[in-house]
This record gives sequence, C-alpha cells and structure tokens, in this order.
Amino acid sequence: MDERPLALIVEDNEDLSFIFGEALREAGYQIELIRDGQEAASYLETNHPLVVILDLHLPGVAGTEILKQIRTSDHLKDVRVVVTTADARLAEQLSQADFVLIKPISFSLLRDLTSRLSEGNRQSLK
Repeated sequence: MDERPLALIVEDNEDLSFIFGEALREAGYQIELIRDGQEAASYLETNHPLVVILDLHLPGVAGTEILKQIRTSDHLKDVRVVVTTADARLAEQLSQADFVLIKPISFSLLRDLTSRLSEGNRQSLK
C-alpha cells in the first residue's frame, strides 16, 4: 500500500493536469487524476484525498459544485482545496477554497504551493 498522501487533480486540460501531477509527485503525493466533474463528484463520495486541485470549468459538474460538495461533506471537511481558474473575477468570490491560482500557472508556483501543502500548515495558505 502506498503511504504517500493522496492528491486529487480535477482538471480537463491534459497539459495542465500533467504539470499539476508532476509538481504534486515532486512534493511527495500519490496522484489520482480525473477530467470530468461528475466523475470527480462520485469519487469524492467514497474517497478522502488530502489535497484537491480543482478546475472550476469542467464537463459534467462545475468545479464550484464540487467545492460546495467538499465543504459540506463531513468526511471531506479537512481536505485542502486549491482552485485553478482563468476567471479572476470568479476567483475573488471563492472564500471556501484554501488557495486560488489564476491561470496560466507556472510549474515553479505550483511546486512551491505543493511544498507548503505538504508541510501540513493550513493556516499558512490563507
């Protein structure tokens, strides 16, 4: 069994999901990648990742609905959520996210963020 913490990447852009995955692996996470909002919502009903990298614009179910699901589910209340979006205006309204990254996102920015996440200090993310 893999002892590394689990990170879920919910991103429909193949290039971005690859970059996110590499940055998280470098930070010591095992990765689960989902490209569809409905599939992600179903996955989260029975799984408990430590971190979720969440795109807001997804096929199936919008990222905002998945964020709401995470924040209202008892078994997911301690999950750290990093929202990724190109919509800066929408990002300003997302107080439920632990961190918001505006696209385009550099590998070094994501690597630094994932290092902070792996330190386990949720307060340092706000």
